[in-house]
Amino acid sequence: MSRPDPAASVGPGAPVGMSRMASLLWRAARLRCPNCGGGPLFRSWLRMRERCPVCGLLLERGEEGYQVGSYMVNIIASELVPLTVFVLVLVLTWPAPPWTLLQYGIPALAVLAPFLFYPVTKTLFLAVDLMVRPPTPEELRPDLRSSSPG
Repeated sequence: MSRPDPAASVGPGAPVGMSRMASLLWRAARLRCPNCGGGPLFRSWLRMRERCPVCGLLLERGEEGYQVGSYMVNIIASELVPLTVFVLVLVLTWPAPPWTLLQYGIPALAVLAPFLFYPVTKTLFLAVDLMVRPPTPEELRPDLRSSSPG
């Protein structure tokens, strides 16, 4: 596993190229800070830290509607996965699909999916937000890094 690189983070106003976008998304998918790759970002499965422990990035960016955007990414993922599983099982098992499994399994997956995807969708939304709106000096403060690991 590679060490986080605070120097690889982008400062205010810096352009975001394709490799930077890929890096932001890859780090977020691994539940690391999209900005620097540091972590851990979560105190528990559903509780995110206030700042990145490595680069000090403010993880709740605070703009109006930010929380709603984060929830929307979770809702979209949570709806697409059960639908995709349903269609795949239907196609792969046709002409005799396991209707009982689909009848109970897909609703169970639909209920569990928002909780299962929460950390990933939260960090992915943060990564996309960083692409559109690079961090300001107030949001990126190494002197305010999380001091405790828990």
